[in-house]
Amino acid sequence: MPRCRGVTGKIEPKTQSSEGEEGRRRGYHGCHRTGKSKLSIDVAERFMAEVVNADKIQVYRGLDITTNKIPISERRGVPHRLLGEIDPAAGEIPAAGFRSLASAAVAEICSRGRIPVVAGGSNSYIHAMMVDQYDPKEDPFGRDRLPRHGRLRYQSCLIWVDVESKVLAEHLDQRVDDMLGAGMLEELRVILRRDIRNERHPGLGKAIRVPEFREYFLRKPNAAGYAEAVAAIKYNTRRLAEEQVHKIRRLKEMGWPLIRVDATATVEARLSAGVPETKWARDVLATIGGIKLMIIA
Repeated sequence: MPRCRGVTGKIEPKTQSSEGEEGRRRGYHGCHRTGKSKLSIDVAERFMAEVVNADKIQVYRGLDITTNKIPISERRGVPHRLLGEIDPAAGEIPAAGFRSLASAAVAEICSRGRIPVVAGGSNSYIHAMMVDQYDPKEDPFGRDRLPRHGRLRYQSCLIWVDVESKVLAEHLDQRVDDMLGAGMLEELRVILRRDIRNERHPGLGKAIRVPEFREYFLRKPNAAGYAEAVAAIKYNTRRLAEEQVHKIRRLKEMGWPLIRVDATATVEARLSAGVPETKWARDVLATIGGIKLMIIA
C-alpha cells in the first residue's frame, strides 16, 4: 500500500522556495460515513494535532445527532475548531467564507506549534481552502473542462478514505437507524416546532434529515409518513455519498495527490458485530507517516 510521508516543522503556505520537502502537507478525503472523524482523532492523538471541521452542516450549532457531529465523549480530549461554532441564524456559509475561516484556524493552530487536521465531507469547502487561486464564480465539480486554477496553495499529501459502494450503502442505512435510536426524531421535533418553515435556521435547514422530517411533521405525522421520511433519508444519504465520490475523483483529475485507502473491511466488521479496530489499524492507520497538515474530507 502506498504511504504518505511528510516532514515535521513549521506549516506555511506553499511558495516557490518551499516546493520541495518544506511546506509538506497531508490530507484525507472520503465520502459520507467512511470514518473520517475517527481517523482525524487517531491522527491528532499521534501527532499532537488539532482538528478543523470542514463539513458545511456541522459548522453550525445545534442538531448534534441529526448532523452527525462526533460526541464530545468520543473526541478523546482533542480540540476541534469550526465544529458547532456558527449560529445557524447567520445563514449559509459560502465556500469563500469557509476558506477565510479555515485559513485563520490553521494559522492559529500552527502559531502554537501544533498540527492542523482538517476533516469533513464537503469537497467544495476543501477545494476552496486548498487551491492557490480561488474563484467563487467557478464550479470545479460541475463542468467538463477542468478549472483554470488547480494548483494547491499548500504542498499536500491527501488521503481518500474509501469504502466499497454496497458495503457503504448498508452501513449508511444502519447509521440512520442508529441516529433515530439515539433521539434524532425528538431533536428535530424541538427545532421544527420553533421553525417549521426554515426561516430562522437556513444553514441547518438544508441538512439531510431535516426537510424529510419537516414534511412528516407538516403533512403526514403518522406511521406511513414516518416510514416515507426514513426511506427518503436513507436514499438521499446514499445519493450524497455517491456525489462525494464523484467530486473526489474530480479532484484527482485536477492533479490533487490523493492516495486511496480502503476501509471496507473495517465497515464490514462493524456491520457483522466483529472487531473493526485491527482492520482499521492495518488498512487505514498504516498509511500514516510524518505529517505537517492533514485534510480528511
